[in-house]
Amino acid sequence: MLELYQFEASHYSEKVRLLLDYKQLPYQTIEVTPGLGQIDLYRMSGQRQVPVLKDGDEVVPDSSAIARYLERKYPERPVIPVTPKEKGLCLMMEAWADESIGLNARKAMIGAFNQHPNFRTALLPISTPDLVKNVVGAVPSDVLSLLGTGVGFGADAVKSAMEILRQDLESLCLILETQPYLCGDQPTLADFAVAGLSMYLKFPSEIYLDLPVGICNKGVPGLVDDPAFESFWLWRDQLYGNFRKMRGNKPSAGANVTGPVAIGID
Repeated sequence: MLELYQFEASHYSEKVRLLLDYKQLPYQTIEVTPGLGQIDLYRMSGQRQVPVLKDGDEVVPDSSAIARYLERKYPERPVIPVTPKEKGLCLMMEAWADESIGLNARKAMIGAFNQHPNFRTALLPISTPDLVKNVVGAVPSDVLSLLGTGVGFGADAVKSAMEILRQDLESLCLILETQPYLCGDQPTLADFAVAGLSMYLKFPSEIYLDLPVGICNKGVPGLVDDPAFESFWLWRDQLYGNFRKMRGNKPSAGANVTGPVAIGID
């Protein structure tokens, strides 16, 4: 069986999970422990970042490389078009999603985490006592913003990321006005990249992930509640409903659904 080494809350891992589900490939997720587990990951793949796919003796790091490997090895239910123009648009859009939505979404999410206590406490496990939730929610936003500045998530960086993301979402809405998918009438790698990488902007509305139930449907204020972008979120919900598998009762291998949730910045 395919093995996906991942962080459950990684949006690049979610991109790959969407692809695997669409291709209807059975796979097992292996949760990487931040720090120590990434040393083992380096020994296996030559780098520390997730996701990494293991298929027998084949080890493939990086979500884009994984997508191309899956297309070559498991061509059923293809996600990369064959005609030159459509293939070029698909690959270009996937690269754009990685660099624009993927990177800026992390900054926007951290900004929302800093500024909005409700979003902050939604990341806590459902079993967290109310007293702890109140303490976390009461941490002053300026303190969190100061901490964020040290890792490149200061107020100016968040503001710039939000502006870029608004342009991105506007562009996606315009494309989807006249066609069901980003490259035409069939879902492609571009669709699954955009859907997965937008996870930090708005977490899925149903339980597709081993994350606290309270995070479902939560997102970045100013993006998820703007009527101008409602059509995009409806489109993404439909994509999930059509192709993403719901969580079963059994946790993924190595997953800890009762402890604190760490957002993997990969």
